[in-house]
Amino acid sequence: MDLGIAGKRAVVIGGSQALGLAVCERLAQEGVNLVVFARDAARLEEARAHIRRIREVRVDVVAGDITSEADVDRLAQVTSETGGAQILVLNTPRPPSPMRDFLDETDNERWRQAYENQLHGALLVLRKVTPLLIGPGWGRVVAITSASIKQPMPRHAVSTIFRAGVQAALKHLSMELAAHGVTVNSVAPATVITPTFRPPFHNVEERVRAVPLKRGGRPEELSALVAFLASDLAGFITGENIQLDGGQTRALY
Repeated sequence: MDLGIAGKRAVVIGGSQALGLAVCERLAQEGVNLVVFARDAARLEEARAHIRRIREVRVDVVAGDITSEADVDRLAQVTSETGGAQILVLNTPRPPSPMRDFLDETDNERWRQAYENQLHGALLVLRKVTPLLIGPGWGRVVAITSASIKQPMPRHAVSTIFRAGVQAALKHLSMELAAHGVTVNSVAPATVITPTFRPPFHNVEERVRAVPLKRGGRPEELSALVAFLASDLAGFITGENIQLDGGQTRALY
């Protein structure tokens, strides 16, 4: 299936490993050129080489932290100076581990860290990179959030609270950008198994037992959904949050 995005350019936040790298792999398969942003410069270079082995698309890398306004400004500048972008994939860092219930979250530093990584950093990227998509009458913003924003999961307080804030920002942005032909959507995964999905951050067996399909999700299943939402085929979908959780979320809406 031709997604109609070959030759376009995507900025992928947190694209050097795990789910972010899976998204880069899938977009590269579709012929999308990439700007990959992550904290570890060495890992970024490894990701660049890996992606180009999949398909010889252009891959620019920018090392930085989404909690740093200077780093996000540099990302926007590099992207603009090297040809701009039509797609933004927002993939924020995971919350502090181990996960805890709300009343057990007594450490202010953990709250600060979760806020910086999952909400403040996301807002910086949306404010500074999204304007680059405005102009040709076509653009896509796809954020990776969490199924817990619709049905809060045990011990996910610091994740749920700030990711819900990101979802609110995305809804506002979807209404503001619609007139420019830019769609804004999010993917809400749960129990997608990656190399980072392990103790102490996750009890894998417990999480899989809670999934009606009785298995964990695969990174390529998430990346396929992100690629679809970034495609021409999804041009009439905006302001939506789509679950990718094997039926784990019981909410009607």
